[in-house]
Amino acid sequence: MPGFELFGDLERKEVHDVLDSGVLMRYGFDGMRNGHWKAKELEVELQCTFEVNHAQLVSSGTAAVSVALASAGVGAGDEVIMPTFTFVASFEAILMLGAIPVLVDIDDTLTLDPQAVEQAITPKTKAVMVVQMCGSMGHMDALRSLCDHHNLIFVEDACQAIGGTYNKKPLGSIADLGCFSFDFVKTITCGEGGAVITNNPKYYTHADYYSDHGHDHEGTDRGAETHPFLGYNFRISELHAAVGLAQIKRLPEFLTVQKKNYTLLRDAIARVPGVTFRKVPKGGVESYAFLNFFLPDLESARKVSAAFKQNGLDVCFHYYDNNWHYFRKWQHLSEQKSLYPLASEVKQGLQELQNKTFDQSDHYIGRNISCLIKLSWTEEQVQERARKMVSCIKSCL
Repeated sequence: MPGFELFGDLERKEVHDVLDSGVLMRYGFDGMRNGHWKAKELEVELQCTFEVNHAQLVSSGTAAVSVALASAGVGAGDEVIMPTFTFVASFEAILMLGAIPVLVDIDDTLTLDPQAVEQAITPKTKAVMVVQMCGSMGHMDALRSLCDHHNLIFVEDACQAIGGTYNKKPLGSIADLGCFSFDFVKTITCGEGGAVITNNPKYYTHADYYSDHGHDHEGTDRGAETHPFLGYNFRISELHAAVGLAQIKRLPEFLTVQKKNYTLLRDAIARVPGVTFRKVPKGGVESYAFLNFFLPDLESARKVSAAFKQNGLDVCFHYYDNNWHYFRKWQHLSEQKSLYPLASEVKQGLQELQNKTFDQSDHYIGRNISCLIKLSWTEEQVQERARKMVSCIKSCL
C-alpha cells in the first residue's frame, strides 16, 4: 500500500485504450469506444474478486458510503452507528443524507465494540457501519447477529482493508453492503474512485441509478432513459476506472509484498518487551496494509512516535493526536461547523458530542502506533527499518 508505487505497463495500456478512444465517460458514446468499457470491466472484476453478485463503481470511497446507505433507504433523521476511530469521510457520508452519525467506542480490534453498539441502539437506529481500519476487521459474527436481531442494515466500510478476509470471505462482502475506496493512497488505486458491493439486487439497482442522477440505464439511448427516483452525480470516469482495472488484476501481487514486509517488521518488534498487537478476530486474515501495535501507555506512545519521526521512520501514525482519524480532534463535527444550516434532528443528535468522552477508545488509540506498509520497499530497506523501529522503541520504554 499504496498501489501507485508499482505503476507499470498494465496501467499505461489500460489508460492508453481510453485516450485512444477519446471517451472519458463511463456511459454512452457506444460507437466511439472501440469496444472499451473500463468501468464495466472493473465492476465484473470486483464481483469476481469479492465473490459478490453486484458491484457499482462511484467517484470516491465517501460517495460509496453515501450511496450504500441511500440505496438501503437511510436518510433524514435516521441514526447510523459508527466508530470513534475512522476517517472523517464516515460521518461526512452520513450527514450528506441528513442522517445522524452516532459514535461509539472501539475495542482492541481497533473497530466497533459490539457491546458499545448494542448500548447505542435506539428506535431511530437504522444502520450499523463497521469500519475495517488499518487492514483488519471487527467481530463480524457478533455485529451481524446484533443487526439481524434488531432488524438493522449492516454496512461494511472496507476502504482500508481490501484483500483481508474473515472466515475465508473477502472483507467488504460480509455485510449487507460493502464499500471500498480507490483513492491515491489505497492498495488498489484509481487516483480517485470507490465501489459499493452487495448480493442484494434491490440495493444494487438503487446504487446504479442513484449514483447517476437517477438514470435507469435501460436501452442504448441515454437521452431516452427515465428517472425512477432522485439521484446525484457520483460517477467514476473511464480514465480512473482504467487505472483501477489494471490494479485489481495485480491485487494478489500487492498482498504478497505487503505480507512479506509486514511480517519482517512484526517479527522484529514482537521481541521487544512491552509491545503488544491489535486483536485479529479468530478466522480473520489481515490485508497487511498496516502494522498496528500497542505500547504500555499514552506517554510511551507519544515518545515512540516522536522518536520515529526524528529517525526518518515515515508513514507511522499516532492517531490519538491525528486531526483526521480520531474523534478527539473532530471539533468541526462536535461544534457543528457547517457552511449551511443543519436539520434540527441532526443538530440535536450531534449536541451530545460536545461533552461526550470515549475512555475505552482513548485507552486503545492513545497507546496505538499504526505503520503503513509500503510496496516499494526493498528487503534491505525493511530490515533497516525494523532495526530502527526496535531501537527507537527500546530507547523510549
